[in-house]
Amino acid sequence: MSSTPATLWLRIAAGIYDLFPLIALWMLTAGAALFVVRGDVDLAHPSLAWQLGLRLALFVVTAAYFVISWARGGQTIGMRAWRLRIVDTDGKALGWMRAALRFVVACVSLLALGIGYFWCLFDARKRGWHDLAARSVLVRLQK
Repeated sequence: MSSTPATLWLRIAAGIYDLFPLIALWMLTAGAALFVVRGDVDLAHPSLAWQLGLRLALFVVTAAYFVISWARGGQTIGMRAWRLRIVDTDGKALGWMRAALRFVVACVSLLALGIGYFWCLFDARKRGWHDLAARSVLVRLQK
C-alpha cells in the first residue's frame, strides 16, 4: 500500500461520488419514515417532531454509511473510485471508535465552514481536523 497522502481535491472528488449512494440511502430512509407513519404527514406543513425525527434518522444513516465503511474496509464507495483508503498512523485499519470520532469531527469541520477540511492544505501529511483527532491518514493507493 502506498503511503502517499491524498490531496484535498481527491477528498472532494470522493465526497462527490459518495453523494450518490447517500442520496439513495436518504430516499430509502424518508420512505421508511413515511411508511412508519402510514403517510400521515402534511408535507406542505410538517410538524416539528416529524422534521426533527427525519433529520435525526438521516444523520444516523449518514453516520452509519461512513463509520461502517471506514471501520470495516477503510473505504467508502467514493474512496474506492479514487483509490483512497483511510488508515491509522501505523497503516492499520481504523477501529469503530476512531471511525466514529472521525465522523463527528468531520461534521464539526463542515460546520466551521469547511476550515477543518482546508487544514489539509497546510498540514505536511495533508490531514484535516478529523484525521488529526482520529489519528488517521487518507492515503492514495497504487494501481
